[in-house]
Amino acid sequence: MLTKRWSKQRLKEGLIENIVKLSGVTCIIIVTLIFLFLLKEGLFMFKVVTPLDFLFGKAWHPISEPPSFGILPLILGSFFVTGGAALLALPLGIACAVFIAEIASPKVKEVVKVGVEFLAAIPSVVIGFIGMVVLAPVVQTLFDLPTGLTALTGSVMLALMSMPTIVSITEDAITAVPKQYREAALAIGATKWQMIWRVVLRAAYPGIIAGCMLGIGRVIGETMAVMMITGNAARIPHSLFQPVRTLTATIAAEMGETVQGSDHYAALFAIGLVLFAISFVINLTADIFLHREIR
Repeated sequence: MLTKRWSKQRLKEGLIENIVKLSGVTCIIIVTLIFLFLLKEGLFMFKVVTPLDFLFGKAWHPISEPPSFGILPLILGSFFVTGGAALLALPLGIACAVFIAEIASPKVKEVVKVGVEFLAAIPSVVIGFIGMVVLAPVVQTLFDLPTGLTALTGSVMLALMSMPTIVSITEDAITAVPKQYREAALAIGATKWQMIWRVVLRAAYPGIIAGCMLGIGRVIGETMAVMMITGNAARIPHSLFQPVRTLTATIAAEMGETVQGSDHYAALFAIGLVLFAISFVINLTADIFLHREIR
C-alpha cells in the first residue's frame, strides 16, 4: 500500500515538474520568436540608414521628403520620462516598503498594502486621463509653461504606475531577511532605525535593486499613458518642462498609419528592437541582483 502511494506521489511530482519545464521552455520559445520577428522586419531599416545614423540621428520625420529616421529625440524622451519617474518612485517606493515591513502595525500594514495593490489595478489609460485632466493644468500654471503636457507630467504619473512593483518586491526582500539579523543588531545596542538602515536594508540589497530595476522597466515600456500626457513632440528635449515623445508612443501612434513593407514600417520595427534590447538589459540586471546571495 505504501509503495503504491509512493509511486502515485512520484508520478504526480514528475508530472508537475514536466509541466513547469514545458511552461519555461514555451516562454523562452515565444520570446525568441518575438525577437526573430522584430529582427526580420526591422533589419530592412539598415539598408536605408546606418545603425549609427538611426540611433543618433537628431530628426524623426519619417513621412517628409526626403525622410529622416533618427531616433535620438525618442530615446532621450524615453530616458527623460524614465529618469524623472525613477527619481520620484525609487525613494518613495523603498520608504513605503520599509514602512510596511518594519514600522506599520498589522492593521495599518493591511490598509497600505491594499492601497498599493489597488494602485496597480488602475488601467494605464485611466492614469493618462487623470494626468491630462488634473496634473497637466497644475504643471502648466505652477511653472508658467505653454502646455502642461511635458516630460515632468509623464514622470509624475509613471512614478505612480511603477510604485506597486517597487513596493511589492522591496517589501518581500525586506521581509525575507532572517529575524536573527534584527535580533543581533538590537542586542548589541543598535536603535531600530540603525537596525533597519545598516542591517536590514543592506541584507535585502539584491532584492531592492531588482525591484527598482523592474519598476524602471515598467516605466520605460509604458505606452498609453505617455502618449496622452507627454506632448508627443519628436524633438530633442533639454529639460523636464518640455514636451517629449517616447519610443513606445511612437510605435503606438504611427504603426496604424504606415504602409506595410515601407521604410517607415521597418523603422518602427527597428524601434521595437531597440526597446527589446533595453528591456532585456533591465530585466537581466534585475535577475542578476535578485539571485545574488545575501552576505
